[in-house]
Amino acid sequence: MSDTDYYELLGVSRNVNEKELKSAFRKKAMKYHPDRNPDDPSAEAKFKEVSSAYECLSDPQKRAAYDRVGRAAYEQGGMGSAGGGAGGFGGQRPEDVFSDIFADFFGGRQGGGGGRGGATRGSDLRYDYTITLEEAFNGKQADIEIPTTETCEPCEGSGAAPGSSPVTCTTCHGAGRVRAQQGFFTMERTCATCQGRGTIIKTPCKNCGGRGNVHAKRKLDINIPAGIEDGQRIRLQGEGEAGTLGGPKGDLYIFVTIDEHDLFERDGPNLYARAPVPFCKAALGGEIEMPTIGGSRARITIPEGAQTGKRMRLKGKGMPSLRSGQRGDLYVELFVETPRNLSSKQKELLREFSESCSETTNPEHQGFMSRVKSFFDASANAD
Repeated sequence: MSDTDYYELLGVSRNVNEKELKSAFRKKAMKYHPDRNPDDPSAEAKFKEVSSAYECLSDPQKRAAYDRVGRAAYEQGGMGSAGGGAGGFGGQRPEDVFSDIFADFFGGRQGGGGGRGGATRGSDLRYDYTITLEEAFNGKQADIEIPTTETCEPCEGSGAAPGSSPVTCTTCHGAGRVRAQQGFFTMERTCATCQGRGTIIKTPCKNCGGRGNVHAKRKLDINIPAGIEDGQRIRLQGEGEAGTLGGPKGDLYIFVTIDEHDLFERDGPNLYARAPVPFCKAALGGEIEMPTIGGSRARITIPEGAQTGKRMRLKGKGMPSLRSGQRGDLYVELFVETPRNLSSKQKELLREFSESCSETTNPEHQGFMSRVKSFFDASANAD
């Protein structure tokens, strides 16, 4: 064993309080526990060191003696029992302190069986459901069928054959967990005989094989609220799998996916769409017709000289908000379509139009070309 100071081993100051000391010990014990470090032969020694340090410093009398004369008094047995019952570990039994830590390792004190009686809550279920954007706008009532488990009727969920009952486990005496002493430490494990239930079924129910539940399919009528968004879930309490041995049912979570739409993209309550505008209509101005997600039609006025990227807002034509019920907006982004597949006459007309254009007709193009000319002139002068 090293001569490292106990306070240094635990990473605390000499005026540490009981709560901080215990927290530091838990972190160190979890870090060096041999079960977490199977490939590190030094972990067990470090684990024992921090355990000894905590046993000393958690007891007020032992800590006072250690502060006076150091580790030697503690290791040579000169301090004896701390008096007043359990000794060490701040008045707790050592096995209780380590049970707290092992609970962190193995997921809690109750084990997989849920403690005395063995009744455990059923598992939660997930059901993926896909809808259209229109259905998300309007809301939807739907019938679904889910694979699940139900409480066994013949044994009423007990797992024991009708006319019999589960009996108390003789290994753990109904506790569901057993303790084993390994030198200085007391290890607590789930009872292997009853698997943590605390009871044993000697005569299993033939219908469920002792499980207390059976596989089944259940039909449900679900309500998809208007305004639901992609990825949101709906919780149906008590519609999950049946619990074992009479335990309560779990919950059903319906995860909603919304299909991509041909026209609209969604961002919260707002919708976005892109609308092509003929070249002439963008230049002269005019109107286009736009459908809305609610099924109506809206007329959009195109201003004279509209450019690609101009966004038009249709207030209240978006999606309903799931919380407030208020409608979002529909934003229509214009893009100017260049004419294609022109006839000879159309090309000739465009040439005449192009020759008649001036700097005021295409100001952005003229401004860009001026900047390009300035760039090349500056490069030529630099050479």
